Amino acid sequence: MMNERVNKVALIGAGFVGSSYAFALINQGITDELVIIDVNREKAMGDVMDLNHGKAFAPHPVKTSYGTYEDCKDADIVCICAGANQKPGETRLELVEKNLAIFKSIVGEVMASGFDGIFLVATNPVDILTYATWTFSGLPKERVIGSGTTLDSARFRYMLSEYFGAAPQNVHAHIIGEHGDTELPVWSHANIGGVPVQQLLEKNAAYKQDELDQIVDDVKNAAYHIIEKKGATYYGVAMSLARITKAILRNENSILTVSTYLDGQYGVNDVFIGVPAVVNRNGIAGVTELELNETEQAQFSRSANVLKDILAPHFAE
Repeated sequence: MMNERVNKVALIGAGFVGSSYAFALINQGITDELVIIDVNREKAMGDVMDLNHGKAFAPHPVKTSYGTYEDCKDADIVCICAGANQKPGETRLELVEKNLAIFKSIVGEVMASGFDGIFLVATNPVDILTYATWTFSGLPKERVIGSGTTLDSARFRYMLSEYFGAAPQNVHAHIIGEHGDTELPVWSHANIGGVPVQQLLEKNAAYKQDELDQIVDDVKNAAYHIIEKKGATYYGVAMSLARITKAILRNENSILTVSTYLDGQYGVNDVFIGVPAVVNRNGIAGVTELELNETEQAQFSRSANVLKDILAPHFAE
């Protein structure tokens, strides 16, 4: 008898990010089954129809359907993209109040189905809402993952690739910390094809530190610029969610800068924050602890404290 067990993803929230994530999953053939859940039933059903019509061109036949929270029961991953959107001029942290209430309801419904897989959180402020999902669900910390600074790191790698004239895949650099205004670059470990960025600066006068500082500023403010121009960001984050999903379902042990729980690493406790972590079928297999220089450590501690200050009134010990 054939083994009928398949990889199944339940997506909650068929807005810009959610529908883009579904599109990426199907185009890359990452999962076997995809269930789309949304309070706007008609929108979700329309997405399912639209995606199914392109199935003949997909690399892998993903069974795609509209569903309810009950369908989360046997899902491997529940990806939450639902919630209030960031408005022009609004910071991610200003979304806290609106989205905490929404998440309490969503996570409660998912857990009531008997779900025992991995939560993947995309909604902003992602570090706060990943902590909330962990708290509301009661799942082990390893099985609650936020998109963290995966997109910020991808933006960083792209901009550095343009600056140094190398493919983004050969740029190795991390943005860590809060997915937001206090995030920071880890210059001390950044390299282009194995050559440290610091070394490139010292050997070639064409490269300048102030131009690299501008790249960091552009990475931090990228979302604001995109929201200003088109109202929302969704393709980049959807592709980063697809990348995390692939690492989980294919048991890759890939190192990605996701939002994960720190329990002493980097001198920080009891917060979900973006750091390089090993991602596999069990969720987070371990945190990769980079040796930060003094400036980076101070910036990272500040970023963690900003998140902890936001969490404190809502999740007092």
